Amino acid sequence: MGVQDETAFAAVKQSIAERFAAPNVEGFLRTVESGKLRIREFEAVLESGKLGGDTAAEYGKLSDGDQGQIREFYLASLEQVDVPLRDKYFKLYAYY
Repeated sequence: MGVQDETAFAAVKQSIAERFAAPNVEGFLRTVESGKLRIREFEAVLESGKLGGDTAAEYGKLSDGDQGQIREFYLASLEQVDVPLRDKYFKLYAYY
């Protein structure tokens, strides 16, 4: 499936990649925790501004298919976080 708005798609994807980069991920998890959000609730994290100020606006420009690909990228990224860090922020990752 091809991307329709490559510029907006790249901007949103880059913002997510930056938050999950090794030097930044713990700080990102801390901000999500302080916002009392669940890490798997992508739209809530996005709308809260935790992924960057302009990210929600850029995401809103995307087609439904592009938004789906971004959600999948986000969910795949959060599963790539090292296990010790995921254990430390267990409540963010827990299903309940």
